[in-house]
Amino acid sequence: MARKKNELWEWIKAIAIAVLLAVVIRYFLFAPIVVDGLSMMPTLHDQNRMIVNKFSYKIGDPDRFDIIVFHATAEKDYIKRIIGLPGDHIEYRNDTLYVNGKAYKEPYLDQYKKEVIDGNLTEDFKLEDVTGKKTVPEGYLFVMGDNRRYSKDSRQIGFVSMDKVLGKTSAVYWPIKEARFAK
Repeated sequence: MARKKNELWEWIKAIAIAVLLAVVIRYFLFAPIVVDGLSMMPTLHDQNRMIVNKFSYKIGDPDRFDIIVFHATAEKDYIKRIIGLPGDHIEYRNDTLYVNGKAYKEPYLDQYKKEVIDGNLTEDFKLEDVTGKKTVPEGYLFVMGDNRRYSKDSRQIGFVSMDKVLGKTSAVYWPIKEARFAK
């Protein structure tokens, strides 16, 4: 009888530890998210399921072109790409990104640029024209969706506070045929 009680107690402890680990991992390290909409096409598709690394920016800084998840409203999280970091001046001319006057390639847009037949994928703008600021403020990011013509991003909603960023994402795990690391 004592042996059965001891075995039961060991099972309870093992299950409790597993549940505790799952909660810690889910709420502090990694979380699943579902892509809702077409704003990140062709990189991400509507209803792709991804893993958000919540820990990445606790130990490091964001990099230009990271794909991030952030709280856009109390009810809605957005997935966008970092284009501008604090202190950056952003400008688009002739479908080319300029950061602090230097042209940057955006290879993740090459497919879409080839498909567009009626003008540029990204319309020309300067940061000050869409935000009223010459540079991205400290503690904020300028983000855009890859589907530039149909993305609600920093051009409309303004800068994203680092306090609102949930984390970095790149791993698509569902549907399985689309499983990959998005870049």
